Amino acid sequence: MPTFRTAWISDIHLGTRGSCARELLDFLKEHEFRTLYLVGDFIDIWAMKRGIYWPQAHNDVIQKILRKARKGTQVIYITGNHDEFLARFHGQYGGISIQANAVHVTADGRRILVIHGHELDTVVQSMGWLAHVGDVGYTLLMRCNWMVNFFRRLLGMRPWSLSAFIKAEVKNVVSFISRFEDAVARYARDFEVDAVLCGHIHTAAVRQIGSVTYYNTGDWVESCTGIVEHFDGRLELLKFSPSARLDGRPLEDTLDDVAAPAGSVNLQTADGLRTQKSP
Repeated sequence: MPTFRTAWISDIHLGTRGSCARELLDFLKEHEFRTLYLVGDFIDIWAMKRGIYWPQAHNDVIQKILRKARKGTQVIYITGNHDEFLARFHGQYGGISIQANAVHVTADGRRILVIHGHELDTVVQSMGWLAHVGDVGYTLLMRCNWMVNFFRRLLGMRPWSLSAFIKAEVKNVVSFISRFEDAVARYARDFEVDAVLCGHIHTAAVRQIGSVTYYNTGDWVESCTGIVEHFDGRLELLKFSPSARLDGRPLEDTLDDVAAPAGSVNLQTADGLRTQKSP
């Protein structure tokens, strides 16, 4: 079983129909970590206020994480905007710590600021309430995407991510992502760290921005991606696809491909791309 020193995952959005809870459960079963960071929006309270959706798979994910904590994995829960109610409960609960942010020190001594990323909403958007409007729009987009993929499956075609296409192609969205990344990097410099790691915008990335390395974990709604640290301190961006085989494509070609062939992970480092087969 692959074992990592640290793993970071975010934006699971349990409580929504779009959450890839079964895929995440497989990932948790097939990998071990000394430390596991849940980088915000683990549970989507915003969505649950509009209507309750909670299948057994969502319970299973929580039970699996609690089981890992009991067996010695240090679980650090960074609160996001969709689960902001947990900010009232910051503290240590057995093997789980609930925090607003964290500074992680890698095996090779680098300091990484870990935040969800919603802290920069007012900086990037000027009006924080736009995040709530965007959430409703994103939910509608995911429902449209489900309909598109329903017909693609009937035609024997592979699933396709409408929102990932829009984020990659629409100029204003690309500009927003760039502004967000730059703002996060500037924010991190005040903490005197070497890197910053966040989620929030559902766009996995590894970029060098000035003196700060920017990592984004992506999400478990569309891309099923996260960041892992090896025992020598190397950080890599990982895409998990439990029902796929290794096909050798670079990460950029598979981030929005939810049906990429199974049993493999695609990894990206700050120095470039490589593909690695799971042991």
